[in-house]
Amino acid sequence: MDERDVLERTAAYAAEYLATLEARPVRAQASVDELRAALGGPLPERPSEALEVVEALVAAAEPGLVAIPAGRYFGFVIGGALPAALAADWLTSTWDQNAGLYAGGPSASVVEEVAARWLTELLGLPAGVSTAFVTGCQLAHVTALAAARHGVLERAGWDVGRDGLAGSPPLRVVVGEERHVTVDRALRLLGIGASQLVPVPVDRQGRMEADGLPALLASSQAPTIVCAQVGNVNTGSVDPLPAIADAAEAAGAWLHVDGAFGMWAAASPSLRHLVEGIERADSWATDAHKWLNVPYDSGLVFCAHPEAHRAAMTVHASYLVQAEPGGERDQVDWTPEFSRRARGFPVYAAVRALGRSGIAELVERCHAHARRFAESLGDEPGVEILNDVVLNQVLVRFAGADEATREVVSRVQEDGTCWLSGTTWRGVAAMRISVSNWRTTDADVDRSVAAILRVAAGVAPRAPAHSL
Repeated sequence: MDERDVLERTAAYAAEYLATLEARPVRAQASVDELRAALGGPLPERPSEALEVVEALVAAAEPGLVAIPAGRYFGFVIGGALPAALAADWLTSTWDQNAGLYAGGPSASVVEEVAARWLTELLGLPAGVSTAFVTGCQLAHVTALAAARHGVLERAGWDVGRDGLAGSPPLRVVVGEERHVTVDRALRLLGIGASQLVPVPVDRQGRMEADGLPALLASSQAPTIVCAQVGNVNTGSVDPLPAIADAAEAAGAWLHVDGAFGMWAAASPSLRHLVEGIERADSWATDAHKWLNVPYDSGLVFCAHPEAHRAAMTVHASYLVQAEPGGERDQVDWTPEFSRRARGFPVYAAVRALGRSGIAELVERCHAHARRFAESLGDEPGVEILNDVVLNQVLVRFAGADEATREVVSRVQEDGTCWLSGTTWRGVAAMRISVSNWRTTDADVDRSVAAILRVAAGVAPRAPAHSL
C-alpha cells in the first residue's frame, strides 16, 4: 500500500472518530493495565507496513482515549479543535517545517507574524509587542518571566545574560495567593525561589486585593515583578488590573499577566470590561488550545519590551542561516525552543475561520453555557454554586458535604455522559465545570445537568447546603 492510501485511510478514520463523539462515553474505557497490555510488548525486531501500524495503534489506543473534542468534556479548561485548525494542524505535520529559523520554513515564519498581529489587535494589546509561539502557558510564563527578569535587572544595572544570577540584586516577585502553579514553576526554572515570592491576599472569588499593593511595592527598592491573574482556574475571577497597573507603574515594577484562558474575554464586547487595563502590562501569557480551540500544543507570549524579550531568548551559531535584525523573523530569537513545530498554522487558520465576530461569539456562548450550568444546578435543593460565574468556570457543592461532593464527581466521571473534575475551594470540596469547547450546545449542557443530578440523587439526601 502506498503513502497516499495510508493517509487517506487514516483521514477516513479520523473523520469517523469525530462523527462518533455524540454517542461515545466521554471517559476512557480501558484501565492502565489493559492499555499497557494492548500497546506494549517486546521491541519490534522487523519493519511493519505503515497501514498495519496505524490500524494496530487505533485498535489498541482508542479504548484509552478521553473524548476531549466532545461537547460534554468539562474537566479542565480545554477547548476542542475547530475543523479549520485541525486541518491546518494536519498540514503542519505534512509540510514538516522546522519553525526555528526563517530559512527552515519561510511560510511558517510569516504566518506567525500575521497571526500574532491579528491576535495583538483582537486582545487589545499595544501595537508593536513581540510574540512567541510555545507549547502552552507553562512555557509562556517561562519565556515572559525570563524577559521580565532581564528587564528589571537591566534597570538595576545588572546584565543577567552575561553575569547570571550569582551576585545580582535580589529579585522580588509579588503574586496573588490564588496564582496558578505554573507561575511558581516558571520562576523556579528561572532561578527565582519561593523565598523571593511575596503573596498578596485575595478575596472570596480569588481576586488579588490590591488596596495594599502601593505600600507593599514601596517597602523595598528590589527589582520587582508583579504577577496578575486573568481567569482564576477555579472561579474564573479576574484580578483588578487597573489598580495593579497603577501600583506597578508607580513603583517601576514589571507587570506580567497570567491570562491562560481569561485573556480571551478581551475578544468579547460583552465581557471585555472584565479585563480593563490589560493593555498596561509588560508581558502576557495565554493559550490558543483553550478558548481559541486549536489542537494541542499552542501557547502564546506577548511582550511590550521586545529588546528584553529578544535578549532573554536569542542564540547565535556559525552554522545557522540567521536573518539580520529588522529583516525576516527567526522564531528562535523569541522562544526557548530551537527546532520546533510550526504552531502558527493552526492559530492562523482558527482566526481566519472565525474572524473577530466568530471568536467573540464562541467566548460569549461558552460563558452562557457556564451560566446555564450554574442556574440549572443551583435551582436544585442541596446543590450550591460556590462562585460568581463571570467567565466559564462553575464550582458546585452537594449536600453541604465534602464526601458527598467527591462521590458525585467520581460517579459522574464513571457514568460517562460528561467528564468534569473535582477541586478544593476555600477549604471545601467542589465539582469544577469548565466550558471552553466550540462543540458544546445547550443540549449538551442540559444532558450533562440531568446526568449530574441523577447521580447526585443516589449519593446523598438533597438537604439544604450550608452557606460558606
